[in-house]
Amino acid sequence: MLTRRLGRTGLKVAALCLGGNTFGWTTDQKASEAVLDAYVEAGGNFIDTADVYSRWAPGNTGGESETALGVWLAARRNRPAVLIATKVMGPMGPGPNDQGLSRFHIMEGVEASLRRLQTDYIDLYQAHWDDRDTPLEETLRAFDDLVRQGKVRYIGASNYHAWRLTRALWESDRLGTVRYECLQPKYNLVMRDEYERELEPLCLEQGVGVIPYSSLASGFLSGKYRAGEALPKTARAGGVEKTYMNERGFRVLAAVEKVAASVNATAAQVSLSWLAHRPGITAPIASATSVAQLRELLGALELRLDPEATAALDQASAWRDT
Repeated sequence: MLTRRLGRTGLKVAALCLGGNTFGWTTDQKASEAVLDAYVEAGGNFIDTADVYSRWAPGNTGGESETALGVWLAARRNRPAVLIATKVMGPMGPGPNDQGLSRFHIMEGVEASLRRLQTDYIDLYQAHWDDRDTPLEETLRAFDDLVRQGKVRYIGASNYHAWRLTRALWESDRLGTVRYECLQPKYNLVMRDEYERELEPLCLEQGVGVIPYSSLASGFLSGKYRAGEALPKTARAGGVEKTYMNERGFRVLAAVEKVAASVNATAAQVSLSWLAHRPGITAPIASATSVAQLRELLGALELRLDPEATAALDQASAWRDT
C-alpha cells in the first residue's frame, strides 16, 4: 500500500487511514475485527479513533471504539505493526474537569485510553477540538511530558482554525516543546473552502501533515443519497440531509459520478482519489462497516485521475473563482 511521511516526522503511514468511529457503534466486534484484519492484510497500518467514540449513541458512555480496537490488538498481538491515533478533549463524564485540554484532563484521558486500547503507548495523540479556556502552554507542556514519558510518540490537532494552529506552532517553538505534527480537518469535495482558504497554505508552509476526516461527506459522496428519494436507514442520514443534500452537493455528486463512469470506478473511489492525491494530504480518513466496503475504499489509492478528470471535479466543486 502507498505510504507517506507524517508531517516532518520520520513516521511512515498508509495513505488511507482507517476510521474507527463505527467500532462499537454501527459495527459490532466481529464485523469490526473483520474490517481491521482485511485492512492490515492489504498493507494498511494507520487507524484513527477517539475517546468519545461513540458517546453519542444511546446506552454508550464513550470509549467503545477504543475498547473494540484494544480487544482486536490483544487478540492479534500485532501492536508493533499498526499505528494508533486517538484523541482527547471531548466530555467523558459529568464533571467540569472531564473535558478540555487542561493538564488534568489530558493526563486522566491518556491513562483511560491506554487501558481501553490495551497498550502502553499511543502513536499519535490528538487534541480533538481547540480549547480556548486552557492556555496553550499548559496543553503543550502536558503533551510534551507524555512524549518524554514514552506514552505518546507524536501529537496532532483536529478541528483547529488556522490562526489557532499558527499560535500553537509558535508556542511550541517558543517553549521548546513537541509540536502538532498533523492536522485533522473536515475536508471533502463538497466542503473545500474551510480547509483550503487558510489551513492548506499554512500546513504546506509549515510541513504539517493532513489527515482529513469526513472524506466522503458522511457517505454522501458514495452516491447512496438521491434527491427526492427516501434516505438510507443509517445513523448519519439526518446529518447528511441537512449538510450536503442541496444544489451544490448534488452538482458535485453529478460530476463525481460522471468521472466515475468514464474511469470504470465507483463514486467513492473517485472522491477519495481526488482527495488522497491533493498536495499536502497525507492520508484521508475513511471508515468501513464491511470488508467489501473496505476493499472499495482501498481501490481509491490505485486510481490516479488524469488532469481532465481532476479539472472537472475542481470546477464543479470550486468555492471561489479561479
